[in-house]
Amino acid sequence: MASKSFRDFYNDDANISPAERAKIEFEVELIGKLIAAREANGMTQEQLAEAAGLKQSAVARLESLRATPQIDTLFKMLTPMGYKLTIVPSEEDVRTV
Repeated sequence: MASKSFRDFYNDDANISPAERAKIEFEVELIGKLIAAREANGMTQEQLAEAAGLKQSAVARLESLRATPQIDTLFKMLTPMGYKLTIVPSEEDVRTV
C-alpha cells in the first residue's frame, strides 16, 4: 500500500470532515491576518500583549496555532492595533439574512 501525502490525508473526507477542514482553514487564515496586522503596526508580540492586557506567551500560543482565540481575546488584541472584527458573506455562499 502506497503511503499518502499529508495533502491527500487532509483532503480525504474519511480522515477529516469538510466541516472540520473549514474550521482549520478559518483558524489558520484568522491567525495569519492577526499576525499581519501586528506586523503592519510594527508591534512585537510583547508590545501587543502589553497593549491588550495579555501575556506575551498567550500571544505566542495564538500565533503558533497552539490555542484558539476567544472572541474577547480577539477584541483585546485587535483594538490597540486599530482593527475590528466583522462578519461578511463568503464568496461561495452569498445569502441575505
